[in-house]
Amino acid sequence: MFKNNNDSKMSKNANSNSPERLNRIVEGTTIEGSISSESNIRVDGFVKGTISTKGRLVVGVSGSIDGDVICQNAEIEGKINGSMKIGELLSLKSTAKIEGDITTGKLSVEPGAVFAVTCSMGGVKPSEKSTAGKKEPIVA
Repeated sequence: MFKNNNDSKMSKNANSNSPERLNRIVEGTTIEGSISSESNIRVDGFVKGTISTKGRLVVGVSGSIDGDVICQNAEIEGKINGSMKIGELLSLKSTAKIEGDITTGKLSVEPGAVFAVTCSMGGVKPSEKSTAGKKEPIVA
C-alpha cells in the first residue's frame, strides 16, 4: 500500500564498509565459536574462536580474542592470542597486546603496543625468501 523510496537507496549504499553494517560484541559479552560476516565487526567483549570478515575488524580496549582472525583490515586496541591473516592493513594501537602468527600486507605499530609474534608482510611467505638462514633487520 505504501512505498518507501528510501529502502532501495539504503540497500544500494550499504556496502560492507558502511558504518550502518557494523556487528558489535559489547563489553560483558562472551562468545565461544566461529563468527563469519560480510561486513565490519567491533569486539569490546570476549570471543573464543575464529572471526572471519570481508570487512574491517576493530578490537576495542576492553576487547579480547582467543583464536584466529581473518579480515581485510584490522585496528587493535585490546588483546589477541592466535593467528591473524590481514589482507591489507593491521594497525596496532598503544594499548594492543598481540601473541601469535601474523600475515599482513602492511603493519602500523604505535609505541607501547606489545607485539610478541611471528610476522610475515607483503604477501611473501617465509619459505619463499631467498635469504633463508640469514638474519635481516626489521624495517617498519
